[in-house]
Amino acid sequence: MVKKLQKMSADKKSGPQLSGAVKESAQQIWLAGLGAFSKAQEEGGKVFETLVKEGLSIQRKTQAVAEEKISTATNKMASMATDITSKAGTQWDKLENIFEERVAKALNKLGVPSAKDVDALIARIDELNKNVQQMGARSAAPKPAPRAAAKAAAGKSAARKPAAKRAPARKSA
Repeated sequence: MVKKLQKMSADKKSGPQLSGAVKESAQQIWLAGLGAFSKAQEEGGKVFETLVKEGLSIQRKTQAVAEEKISTATNKMASMATDITSKAGTQWDKLENIFEERVAKALNKLGVPSAKDVDALIARIDELNKNVQQMGARSAAPKPAPRAAAKAAAGKSAARKPAAKRAPARKSA
């Protein structure tokens, strides 16, 4: 189209033909633009839907990768936290043992008995209580009392009892 216009412009004698050719050329450009617009409207919806599908696919893939990375990072952090907790627990136990030993030494210097001393004392008291109970059981065996003394005691208790009261007579109605 451009070559055609250049040929016509080279021919200076065809002025009205040139303006007709320019009009025709402009008309063709206009029609081509309308055709492109119509084609874009028809296929635009299809292209849009295709782009949405591709975008959704890419989003799912990136979400899966991101979740995998987050899961890996979470697992690493959890294992690190577990390691740190166990190391801190070990150090805490060591510190606690050192503290207990120093307190025990200080209390021992002050003459305060330790838990072991108290437990040993309790065990010894329990053993002594058993021995005392066994000795008490042996000495508590009943001794036979003389019969004469038993009869005299029985007679005195009978003499001290008051005479039984008679029941009042009932009046007949």
